[in-house]
This record gives sequence, structure tokens and C-alpha cells, in this order.
Amino acid sequence: MSATRLDDLALFPLQTVLFPGGLLPLRLFEQRYLEMAKICLREEQPFGVCRIREGHEVGTPAMPEDVGCLARIARWDMAQLGVLNVLARGERRFRILERRVEPSGLARACVELLAEERDAAVPDDLQSCVKFLRAIVEQADAVPLEQPARYESCVWVSARLAERLPLPLELKQALLETDDGAQRLARLAAALAKLGARFAR
Repeated sequence: MSATRLDDLALFPLQTVLFPGGLLPLRLFEQRYLEMAKICLREEQPFGVCRIREGHEVGTPAMPEDVGCLARIARWDMAQLGVLNVLARGERRFRILERRVEPSGLARACVELLAEERDAAVPDDLQSCVKFLRAIVEQADAVPLEQPARYESCVWVSARLAERLPLPLELKQALLETDDGAQRLARLAAALAKLGARFAR
């Protein structure tokens, strides 16, 4: 393992897209994922969250997208026997190089860590996206949000908006794979306009 590569990363394919800095509540009950979480907690290791390209979250191992996001367990509890509730935090993006499935059904992969997205201050013509995100956060205070908030950052604002907007998962995946924060925010502004969103400029 090197600074830009992980040789044995456990994968958790989901019908969602996790972004760096995102907070993802998970309810684990399948044995393969309970064991994964146990090892991650004991050895302080991350696991990989990938959007499902083919298949389902439960049962036969699903085929994941090539690009996903590292996740680290920030909090956990087991209020019900056999069901583990965790709050995972997104870290670095990665690309799958090789993938294998263990007899338990848990997928593991050799991955390369992708470069951090290029960031910049939110430009004046995209400040409406910041206002829209603030409105979403104020109206849904139960939604976990990374602190401290960074409303001046194109990368941070675009990631939080992409997480919360009811966009097609294919678009969210494309946004995750976008390396430039300002470009990602501009694509989100265009998507909002196409959705017919009405927000103050």
C-alpha cells in the first residue's frame, strides 16, 4: 500500500453517491457488512462506498461504478441486536483497479486514490447556489452536515448540493467524477434551472 493506492479495500455498493466531506447514515444487518464494520472499527480502516451500476444492495454482490469515495465510521450504535447503525464520513475519491468477491459475498478491491478536486471561491454568478443550499439546510436540520460549513468553497458547496438535490444517480455519479469544483457547481446550477427550481439570485 502506498499513499496513492489501497490494495485491499472493502467495498459497500449502494444506491447512492457519497462525496468527500459527506455524512452518510447506514443501517447494517447483513453479516458481510457487520464483519466489515467490525474490522474497520478495530483497525481504524476506511471502506469504499460505490454507486451500484448493476444489481441490488441486498443479496448477490452488485457491480459497482469504477469511481467511489472512501468512508470512515464516525459514530455507531447497536440499539437492536444484529443491526448496526453507523454514520460514515466521506474522505478521498478513488478508482477501482481490480475487484474480487470473497466467499462471504463481500467485495474487495485494489484502488488508486484520485487527486483532490480543484477548488476556488464561489463566483458571483453562482452565489444563488449558496443561497439555495443554505435554504435546504435550514429547512431540513435533521440532515447531517459536515462542520464547519464552507459556503465559500466551490468544492464543498457543490458536493453538499449534489448530495441533497433529487437528481438522477447517473448525474450524481458524473458530478463525483468531476475534478473541478467550479465546473461541478456550474453543472449543478444548470441542473437546477432545468428542474425548474426557483431561488433568489
